[in-house]
Formats: sequence, structure tokens, C-alpha cells
Amino acid sequence: MLHRIFLLCLGLSVAGSALSCRWMDHKFKQLSENSLDLLEMMAHNSTNSTEDVEVSFPEDLYSQTSKAAAEDQLALTVHVLEEVVLLFEEDHSAASWDDRRLEDFLNVMSRQAVGLRSCIVRDSHKKKNKKLFMYFKRLSHHMLHQLDYSAESWELIRKEIKGHLMRSDLLLSSLLAGN
Repeated sequence: MLHRIFLLCLGLSVAGSALSCRWMDHKFKQLSENSLDLLEMMAHNSTNSTEDVEVSFPEDLYSQTSKAAAEDQLALTVHVLEEVVLLFEEDHSAASWDDRRLEDFLNVMSRQAVGLRSCIVRDSHKKKNKKLFMYFKRLSHHMLHQLDYSAESWELIRKEIKGHLMRSDLLLSSLLAGN
């Protein structure tokens, strides 16, 4: 909940400024690397196997978006970051990571979402991608809820989110390379 308020407050303060995409040139890569590092530090080596629970990664969505307009790519990435924050706000009491590290990770995710949103001129970011929304809903239900929010289920989520962050980084790095 605190992260939603943080996103809203920062979003309102950034919306009125003319940052263009300087933010992306200066901060995106740094925060992207920071978020991946924090997520890696949250790793938990588990001996239990819950690999039979699977939600297929939406690779086709990323492939389609990579061919779309730059603002649509930004909008999808913002949506991913917002969904990640919502997902990690669920009951994580059984997770093995340090609460402070999780808080840092969520703050970085929020900062990235707000910064990327500042680069979007059109209203395309207001419309959420239904496929992505449903995917994260399945992650929550199939990996977390059905596995009782166990440490193992959170480790599966962490690995899945790492894939999203790496894919989003690749998507937006190609935009930066194109400038």
C-alpha cells in the first residue's frame, strides 16, 4: 500500500515536469542493474521442489511489443514494474529474504516505474495490457496462493520476476541503442 501511495505522489510530481527522456538516458540502466542485484541477493536455495507448478512466461507479448512504438514499449515495462510491486506486496512472511532488502527492491521498482512513465507523452500508459494483467494474476494464484505463500513459492516468483526484469531491460536497452 505504501508503494502505491509513493508511486502516485511521485507520478503527480513528475507528470508536470518536462523530463523528456533524459531520465531514461541517465537513470534507467543504473536502477535496472540495481533491481536485478537486489533480486539476486534475495535468492534462496531450497531443497524442496515445486517446479511442477508453472505459469508460462509471456514471451510472445514481449516479442510483439518489441516491434511496437517506443511509447508502447515503455508502457508495457511500466505495467510490468507496477505488477511486480503489487505481487511482492502480497503475504511474504514465509519468504527467506530480509524485509529491508525487499523494501529497497520495491522502492527501486517504484522509482523505475515513475521515471519511465515520465518518458511517455501519450495516454497509452493508462490502458493496462490485459494479457499481462492476467499473467500476473495467475502467478499470484497458481504459484503463491496454491502453495500457501511458502518460501519455495516465493523463490519461484523471484526467478520468474528476474526473467521479466531482464526481458524488460533488453526491450528498453534496444530503445536506448536506437537513439
